[in-house]
Amino acid sequence: MMSALFKELYSKKFYDFFAQACNEILSDFDTQKFTALIFCEQFDGYEFKQRVSHTTTVLHQFMPEQFEQAAKLILTLVKHFEDLGVKADSLEYLFLPEYIERYGINEYRSAVSAFEVITPFITCEFAVRPFIVKYEQQMLEQMILWTTHKNNRVRRLASEGSRPRLPWGIALTSLKKEPAPLLTIFDQLKEDECELVRRSVANSINDIAKDNPDFVIRFAREHYGKSKNTDKLIKHACRTLLKKGNPDVLELFGFDSRDINISEFCLKQPVIVIGSELEFTFSIQNRSSLSKKLRLEYGIYYQKNNGNLSRKVFKISERNIRPDEIYSVTRKQSFKVVTTRKLYSGAHQVSLIVNGREFEILDFELIE
Repeated sequence: MMSALFKELYSKKFYDFFAQACNEILSDFDTQKFTALIFCEQFDGYEFKQRVSHTTTVLHQFMPEQFEQAAKLILTLVKHFEDLGVKADSLEYLFLPEYIERYGINEYRSAVSAFEVITPFITCEFAVRPFIVKYEQQMLEQMILWTTHKNNRVRRLASEGSRPRLPWGIALTSLKKEPAPLLTIFDQLKEDECELVRRSVANSINDIAKDNPDFVIRFAREHYGKSKNTDKLIKHACRTLLKKGNPDVLELFGFDSRDINISEFCLKQPVIVIGSELEFTFSIQNRSSLSKKLRLEYGIYYQKNNGNLSRKVFKISERNIRPDEIYSVTRKQSFKVVTTRKLYSGAHQVSLIVNGREFEILDFELIE
């Protein structure tokens, strides 16, 4: 979402549309002045989040000084955009909840009421977080109330906004340390009729697994096996623990590596060029008298700048394997240059992971 493409959402066409809408709602709105302030000297160099914040700052100059009045006008604008056919979750409108966050942080009641109305149009999951930091108990009580809201996007705000490690959002340090206050939200929403809401709950629990794995294991054991939707939620919530090969979670989901045999693990080429692919094959056999559930993964040990190796785990599949069945796999891993990972030439490794157990490691070399 942070790519250069997203900053282009803030185009002249968008601002012309937005200014026209403001002109119809805000008295004495100066379209020319607004446009001039938006397209300042630095605008072209701004990335997406900078453009969001810049738009918030400029809009503030045309709004009433009293936040309560400004919030009412923003709600009127949102209704106007909906009437004009603007689709929900159009990212270019993220400056509206940021306005509430920035200028309403000391006006709790008006700000929280505005979040509830705005979030069906544009998510307020990032904007509510400073309020959780400043008014934690009040906000958690409010979010519990939101879990029963008729609108699924408001219910989702309760779980998504309170995620301890929400990407893009500020970390909620106290909830990272002690996530127990979130249990009521999870209990209320874990069987929500909306998959979007249930997935948000799963993501929040997965966040917690990174700091408090025992909390997640207890939650999973308590609720797994109750319903199809909850089982799916818990499986998604435990994905980090599954990747780490946590034995308690592997046992919960029935992944047992005993009587599993790996053979013919080999690389097509032991030396690959940056920009190409690593191809490897292997066979797996179930030597037990019972069918087994398989979770197949592989680890790439990337070389770091200091020469050490760091493993990243990739999932292949999950499937059942019959007694004595032999299952063969071919897999390719891209080593194309991407912005999210710096590739260094030199020694690397690839490993096979079955039901959380790392079976075998092979060396290969990456060259330029």
